[in-house]
Amino acid sequence: MGNRIMENNPFQVETEVKLGRNDDCWCGSGKKYKKCHCDFDARLDEYRLKKILVPPRRIIKSPEQVEKIRESAKINIEILDYIGAHIKAGVTTQEIDDWVCEITKKHGAVAATLNFQGFPKSVCTSINNVVCHGIPSHDEVLKEGDIINVDASTIYNGYYSDSSRMYCIGEVSAERKRLVEVTKQSLDVGLQYVQPWRKIGDMGAAINAFAMENGYSVVRQIGGHGVGLDFHEDPWVSYVCPKDTGMLMVPGMMFTIEPMINIGRAEIKISEEDGWTVYTEDGTDSAQWEIQVLVTEDGYEIISY
Repeated sequence: MGNRIMENNPFQVETEVKLGRNDDCWCGSGKKYKKCHCDFDARLDEYRLKKILVPPRRIIKSPEQVEKIRESAKINIEILDYIGAHIKAGVTTQEIDDWVCEITKKHGAVAATLNFQGFPKSVCTSINNVVCHGIPSHDEVLKEGDIINVDASTIYNGYYSDSSRMYCIGEVSAERKRLVEVTKQSLDVGLQYVQPWRKIGDMGAAINAFAMENGYSVVRQIGGHGVGLDFHEDPWVSYVCPKDTGMLMVPGMMFTIEPMINIGRAEIKISEEDGWTVYTEDGTDSAQWEIQVLVTEDGYEIISY
């Protein structure tokens, strides 16, 4: 469930306490403000004066927090690796959910999706024309030629990780194989624009342009999100936005890159039966890969994949 529905007001403008140079820094490092985030905040203030949206302090991760998020991500990666080694035709999506439960429990972790806003399972399984939020079921059996996105999210010691992968079941059609490959390539395209002091919309616009160049469309209503200290944090991440828009990326910021790319039109519909499963409106196939990235001083680090 690494996806976040677009909100009418996805960002909140927040008033933050001004600190004296000799006060303890707000990040919890134990250092004096003047020796920690003082210059960082001054730079953010320069961008604020230019009416550029900057991240609030509450979503900037400290090195200690990042290390704890990495520990959560190790479990999330192990889950997706295990699925990749065992998924095949004849497996039910409930079996996939069972695998996730077993590995999560083994590590003393919690599946972030389970009971999140009423979602009934520990993982999302989205096959063929399901865009996202597919619910595992004993009745849903994988067939030769299917493509499936498995979206895992893990809480470990209170810290969140989130990523998803596409899996091809046996021999898939050339059309489906190309969709899966181009969607994965779109992550690399987007990553080229994940740089500190650049706007997040540059990344989203590059992904959208790449998808369109390949004859595909990108879902508009659902995007990525900040993550790490909570499941869904700011910013909301669009992959159809104009460049030079959106929140400023700064060191310590963490979010998901997870475009949902359709063979056909971008429009989607949500199941009236379960209220969760998102389908392409025209019935064509959709694919998604998701990674969790940290903005660093000189670029990015992939935290979960």
